[in-house]
Amino acid sequence: WKPMLKAIHDREQGIEDALSKVDKMKADIAAMQSENEALLAKAREERAQMIKEAKETADKMVADAKEKAKNEYDRIVADAQFAINQPKNAALTDVKNQVGSLVVEVAEKVLRRELSNKAEQENYIKQLSDGVKLN
Repeated sequence: WKPMLKAIHDREQGIEDALSKVDKMKADIAAMQSENEALLAKAREERAQMIKEAKETADKMVADAKEKAKNEYDRIVADAQFAINQPKNAALTDVKNQVGSLVVEVAEKVLRRELSNKAEQENYIKQLSDGVKLN
């Protein structure tokens, strides 16, 4: 019986060792699953943060591009208005100068005519003096 009992005892010991190894493996697997879940949660959190940062960066780039385009538009409009107003102002100045010259020329001709005829000149002076009212 001794060899049989020894074989049974060895068999029991092997089974107990196997069961303890299984329990240890279950604990290791549970720890790994817990670690994997923590890693997955961390990875999801990092992914969400990266997506948020990418969206913020994209929004900032769009806002910067819009601002740059608006500034460029404003500059182009200002340049166009200046380009339009500059010749316009030059033309107005030229017209004013020409009108001034014509007024002086006409006034000179009128005065020469008025001063050439003494009777008409005296008549004109009399009309002006009659028009003045003294208080």
